[in-house]
Amino acid sequence: MTSTTLSPAKMPVLGSEKGLSRGTLVALFVTILSWASAFPAIRAGLQGFGPIELGAARFAIAAVPAALFLIATRPAWPKGAEIWRFATGGIVHVALYTVLLNIGERTVSAGPASFIINVNPIITALLAIIILQERFGKWAWAGTLLSFTGIGLIALGEGSAMKIDFGAILILGAAMCQSVTAIVQKPLYAKHKPLTVSAWNMIVGALMLAPALPSAVAAAPTVPTEALFSAIYLGLVPSLIAYGTWSIVLSKMPASRASNFMYCVPPVATLIGFVWLGEAPTPLGIIGGLLALGGVALVNFKK
Repeated sequence: MTSTTLSPAKMPVLGSEKGLSRGTLVALFVTILSWASAFPAIRAGLQGFGPIELGAARFAIAAVPAALFLIATRPAWPKGAEIWRFATGGIVHVALYTVLLNIGERTVSAGPASFIINVNPIITALLAIIILQERFGKWAWAGTLLSFTGIGLIALGEGSAMKIDFGAILILGAAMCQSVTAIVQKPLYAKHKPLTVSAWNMIVGALMLAPALPSAVAAAPTVPTEALFSAIYLGLVPSLIAYGTWSIVLSKMPASRASNFMYCVPPVATLIGFVWLGEAPTPLGIIGGLLALGGVALVNFKK
């Protein structure tokens, strides 16, 4: 098929409309809320599982309904050059991202980790401009800088020292995984439904993490109940559902602008931490959250 062999200069830029449809906004809301809730859920899950074992359990749970979805809908199989694009989602955005982030957070606390991972929208915007020839004007860059500054204030507000160590490098690698996958898989939405792309990501990712699954299964009977339910929640909501809604967003919007909405995740995660865990945000954190949200508004709604 010619759609998978187009040069980057000739690739169609999907979802380039300025306005956001109601369905896209709903998908964004679900994605942001789900991924924000993943942070306290991961902390709870790590009380009983190792970092990689938790990832293996999480995506094994997600892969089962994903496989049933593909069996029920019987979408067209990937062909030719599409295959590596599908594989990238599972290998890079699911398996490699999970391993790099979870191991990196062993030495990097949550605040600095959120700051490092949020270079993702900047990397995505640069790649989208170069490879997909998307437009990202001066107001968009100004909003991105404003959001990134806000994320930095949230990190400082947690009182954690920013240091560059091996863990920080791993987390930066996780950010690269998100960016690369968004750019690589963007052309797939010209032919394939977003939920089909997401389902294959779950299945391929689960297979890549499968070597750690026996250890996770062996640990399951003895882990705290909260850790077990957290693993199930992570598999169903931040994985199965959120990866699906994120694919819908990517199919409707330019990758550069879609990724910018991820700056909403840390402020929402702070709010969830307050409601769920009683973790009160600091004044710096509140200011940072407002800046992050303001930057997103500037990028996506400035005419």
